[in-house]
Amino acid sequence: MLRHARELLAVRSPLDAELIVSEILGSWWGHRLAEGDVEEVIGEALIDYAGRAGTPAALALLTGVSYLGTPRQQARAERAALELMDRGVARPGWADRVGMVAHEECYVSRDVYGDQDSIICTYTYGGTERHALVVLVDRNKATHAGDERPPSCGMVRDAWVSSQVDRLLDHCRQEGRDNPLMRFEQLDPRDTRAVLQRALRFTGETASPPVNDTFGSYHAFVRARVRALPPGGRSPRPEPFGRDRRATIAARFLASDEAEDLSDRSAASHCVDRIIDYGCAHDFGRPLRVSPIKCEMFLLDWLPRKVLLSSAEQEAVPHVLAAWVRWAGRRTGLPEEGVRATLDAVWDATTKFAEAYHDPSSFGLDRELVDRLLPDGDLEALPRRAFALPFLSGRHRLSGRHGVIDLSTLDPADAADRRVMIEFEHPGADSDHVDAHERLTERLWNGDPPQLWETAQALLDVGYERHEILHKLIEVLDRPGGDAELVKSLRVLRHEPPPE
Repeated sequence: MLRHARELLAVRSPLDAELIVSEILGSWWGHRLAEGDVEEVIGEALIDYAGRAGTPAALALLTGVSYLGTPRQQARAERAALELMDRGVARPGWADRVGMVAHEECYVSRDVYGDQDSIICTYTYGGTERHALVVLVDRNKATHAGDERPPSCGMVRDAWVSSQVDRLLDHCRQEGRDNPLMRFEQLDPRDTRAVLQRALRFTGETASPPVNDTFGSYHAFVRARVRALPPGGRSPRPEPFGRDRRATIAARFLASDEAEDLSDRSAASHCVDRIIDYGCAHDFGRPLRVSPIKCEMFLLDWLPRKVLLSSAEQEAVPHVLAAWVRWAGRRTGLPEEGVRATLDAVWDATTKFAEAYHDPSSFGLDRELVDRLLPDGDLEALPRRAFALPFLSGRHRLSGRHGVIDLSTLDPADAADRRVMIEFEHPGADSDHVDAHERLTERLWNGDPPQLWETAQALLDVGYERHEILHKLIEVLDRPGGDAELVKSLRVLRHEPPPE
C-alpha cells in the first residue's frame, strides 16, 4: 500500500490524489474480521506504519487519509502527518488543497418505477477543477436469506466521478425529456446528504452487499464528499401501514374492476395480503409501487423462500399480481408504458415461479405437520423450527401419548405445548435443564437473533451433532450481557474447529 502511495508524488491535482487515496483505503472495504473492526486492524495499522516509514509517499498518504479516512483514522493520520512535517519531510504540491471542496448543486436521474436513483452532486476546488460525483442508489432492497432488518431508503450499489459535468447534466436532462420512463430533477443538498448517508450506512451494514466491483475504490471518496454537503436535511421515512390500513387497501383492490376476473376470491385475498405485506416490509413501506424488478423479486425470490402457499394460491398468485399491477399502476399514475413493461415481466416470470416455488409436501413432508410448524406461513423458518423441535424424522416424530397428553394434538406455536415437547425429548431432566432448552427453542422458533440459526448451521457443517450444538448455544445464551454480546459470542462460536 505504501508503494502504491508513491503515485501520489506524481500527480498535481487534489482530485486525482483523493481518488488514489480512496482506492488504497478501498482495498479492504467490505471485508469482515472475526478478531475486530477491519478499519482498526488494517486502516489504523497502515497509518502507524506510514508514520514510522517517514517518506514523502508516506506523508502524502497520511495527508489524504486525514481527509478521507474514518474519524479515528483522520485524527491519527493528522497527528502522524504533523510529526513528519516537523521532521522536514517534503509535502506534495496538492497537500494544501486536498479536501478543500465546495458543493454546487445536486440532481437526480430516476426511473418512474422508483427502482433506482442516480444522484449527481457537483463540486469545485475554489471555482476550479469542477467535477461530478454520481452515486447509484438501488431502492429495490437486495434481500438475502436471513436478512430481515427494517427497510432502508436504499442501498448504494455503485459510484463514479466525472470531470465532464456539463455534458453529463445535458445528457440526463435530454433523457428526462425524451424517455417517458425517466425523470430528471434538482435536489436540496441537505436532503441529498441525509439520503446518501443512510444508504451508505445500509450498504456498509449488509453482509456481502451486491455492489459493483469498483465500488470499494470510491467508498472513502463518496463518504467524504457526502460530508461536504450541508447538514440539516431529512431522508424519506416509510409510511406506517397498520393492519387496518392494509386490510382497507386489499378490500379496495378486490372490489376493483381490475380484480373482477379473479375466480378464486379466497386465494386472491390471501395472495394480495402477501403482495401488500411484501411492499410494506421489504420495499420501504410502498405497497402500491410496482415495477418489473420488484415483481420479479416478489415472485422468484421472496415467495419461494419465505411464504407457504396452498396449491390454489400457487396457481392464483401470478394472476393476482398482474391485476394488482394494473390497479396500483393506475392509482399511482404510472405511465402506460411502465404498466405494460411490468405486466410483461410478470408473465415472463410466471413459468419460472412454478419452477422456483417448491411446496414442502413435494419433498415427502406431511402437509399437516408443515402447517403446524408454519402457522405464520414463514417458509424460511421450516428448517430452523424443525431443528429446534425435531419431529420430521420417524425416530423423533411426536405421536402417541405423554402421560395424559395426546402428543399429536400439540401446537408447536404455543409456548406451553412447546414445553411439553421439550420435556418429552428430555425425559427425567430437571426443571432448570428444561428451562434452558425452552429459552433456546423460543429463540430459534422466532429466529431471534438470526445469527443463532446461522451458528447452528455452521456447527452442523463441520460435524457437530444436534445435541452438542444445542448445549453450545445454551451456554452462549446464558452468558451475561445483552443481544450485542450474544451476537459477538456466536460469531466466535461459528469459527470453532470441527470435533475430533
